[in-house]
Amino acid sequence: MTPALIFDLDGTLVDTAPDLLGSLNAVLRSEGRRPVDLTDLRHLVGFGARVMMAEAFKLTGSAAEPTQIEGLMDTFLSHYEAHIADTSRPFPGVEETLNGLRADGARMGVLTNKPHDLTLLLLSKLKLDHYFVSIFGQGRVPYAKPDPRIFPDVVREVGGAGSGALMIGDSVTDVQTARAGGGKVLLLSYGYTPEPANTLGADAVVDEFRAVPAAVRRLLGTG
Repeated sequence: MTPALIFDLDGTLVDTAPDLLGSLNAVLRSEGRRPVDLTDLRHLVGFGARVMMAEAFKLTGSAAEPTQIEGLMDTFLSHYEAHIADTSRPFPGVEETLNGLRADGARMGVLTNKPHDLTLLLLSKLKLDHYFVSIFGQGRVPYAKPDPRIFPDVVREVGGAGSGALMIGDSVTDVQTARAGGGKVLLLSYGYTPEPANTLGADAVVDEFRAVPAAVRRLLGTG
């Protein structure tokens, strides 16, 4: 069986938190607020820019109204697009592990709720895009994680079978996505989830990306 391995992006493949925080702080400065630290908001990176922005406003003064946050999204996205790979880097072991998985015949895709155009841009800038048969960012189809349709969509495009498909991520959203789509799920413990990864109901949890191949063999019975 050729495994279909579907990867989350932020907090799983790439440490994007520093550049996201830089763009968030650009918004805060434009509103006369103080910047926030990575330790303040790292756990919220996986929940999207709106959630981070709302929390940052609470930390730096009065809370922002939803309409105010929506009005600032263009500023955030414009800054982020221009600085998307300034300091974002693959987590340790990602590139060598993806090389090994591909050499072993795995078919791989990316499934993220990051906007699709920014997903393509980031993967291209970091020279990771060539590893993946299929890339699904938010907006490519009208639904997103954890909608039950999205995981089977990616698996079909990757060319795997449902019983041999594995979601590899870092959050409860990734667990929900895999379960809704009939797949298994492996979590990385170093990601952006505010809850410990081993409490989220995954089939397995590993502490470093280099441990992914062994976990894939255990979970999918390959190799």
